[in-house]
This record gives sequence, structure tokens and C-alpha cells, in this order.
Amino acid sequence: MKVAKYSANGNDFVIFHSEIKEDRSKLAQILCHRQDGVGADGLIVLLPNEKKAGVYDFEWQFYNSDGSCADMCGNGSRACAHYAYNNKIASKKMKFLTGAGIIGAAVSDNYENIGMVESELTSPEIIDDNIEFNTHKWWLINTGVPHLVRYTQTIDAFDIEEARELRYIYNANVNIMHIEGENLRVRTYERGVENETLACGTGMSACFYRAFKEKKVDNNIEVYPISGDTLYLGYSGDTITFKGKVKKTFETDWNL
Repeated sequence: MKVAKYSANGNDFVIFHSEIKEDRSKLAQILCHRQDGVGADGLIVLLPNEKKAGVYDFEWQFYNSDGSCADMCGNGSRACAHYAYNNKIASKKMKFLTGAGIIGAAVSDNYENIGMVESELTSPEIIDDNIEFNTHKWWLINTGVPHLVRYTQTIDAFDIEEARELRYIYNANVNIMHIEGENLRVRTYERGVENETLACGTGMSACFYRAFKEKKVDNNIEVYPISGDTLYLGYSGDTITFKGKVKKTFETDWNL
């Protein structure tokens, strides 16, 4: 089996395509293992579109590194689009089916190894904008998957134990954000990985959406995760646009 490794702003993914739709939870745990496998935050499998020709190009299966499924992953959607174009599964502009719905994506002309990819995420939903926990006010927002978000004076410190507690109370990812000038800095604890990750696309999108709704930032801003990369987020119609670099790290044959 040939698999590829992609990195999207600190999130890394094992990706391959298949004609067969089946449960790959255990395979995700094997491939994503940092010591005994390829090593990644998640597994993405591209599947053929058999029933909705003209509506979307393909569908995906997405698994976290612990084998659990997730409806959506922002950085994963961009890595997936890059892979689909590289492997002639879709053209530069494409649509594909996720658990959260149909996602649009576009790959830049300079795609061969490192390229800019933009995803158009599903419509965000504010689930609860009045959560109090440890004297902090949190919003719970679904940007494909649920995220708790709050403001901080700095992101130098992130209380992982608090994040882990909140993750299990609300079954959501947990984010802190700091407004820096006209832009945002963000840190994220991701369920399924069960730790902080270097970047989270849907988490950055949820932080941006809260700050935008409260008029603390304008449309079309830069967001900086702890990976050190720069992401570009905006709000168009009723969807969040999310753009950044994607890198194909390597491709290899994997024998189970």
C-alpha cells in the first residue's frame, strides 16, 4: 500500500486513496503511531464519488490518531486537496464530501511540493456563547467540529489540565486566543489527539469567528498557531475561508 505524508501548518497527516470504503480505525492507530508507524495527527482516505457526479469530486474518511472519526479537519481539508490534485483525483478547484458536509477547496498554481491551498469550510454555528468555567467566559462554536474558545492576555501559558477537563465535559476541542494588533494568536488542545497540537484549522476558524462576531477583528486577517506559520482567514457569505501552505513530506510503501 502506498501512503503519503503531508504537513499543513504543523498538523501532519497520512493520506492514501482507495476504491473500498471500510472501517479503518485500527489502521489509523497503526499508521499514525509516532514510534511504530509513519507518525501523524490523523489519517485521511480518499474514496471515489459513485452517486453524486457533478456535486462533489470524491469523499473522505478522516480518523484522529487514536482511531476515532472526526467530521471535519481544517488543515486536513487543505492537505487532502493538495493530495487529490497531485494524484489527478481532482482539478485545482474541487469539492469533496466530509462528515460535516461538502467542502470546497482550491490549490494554487505553484503546487508541486509546497503550495498555498484554500478551503471553504461549512457554515459556523454558535452552540453556546455563555459558558463560565474557572472565571473565564467560553464560547462553544461548531466549525465542522465543536470548539471551546476564549480570550487570553497572552498565549505563553496554556493550562493543558483545564483543557483536558473541558474537553471531556463538552466533548469539544479547546482553544485560547490572543488578539495581537489586527490579528490572532491561537493554541489548541485537540480531542482524538488528546494533547495540544501545533495547529488546528477548525480551531483557528472558531477563534476567528468569535472575534469577528464580537467586532474585535476585521474580515480577512492573519492567524498564527504555535507552529510559527501564518494562516489567512476570512468570512464570505456564510462560510469561513481558510488558506495556508501545505507540504508533501514524503511518499512510501507501507506493509502491514
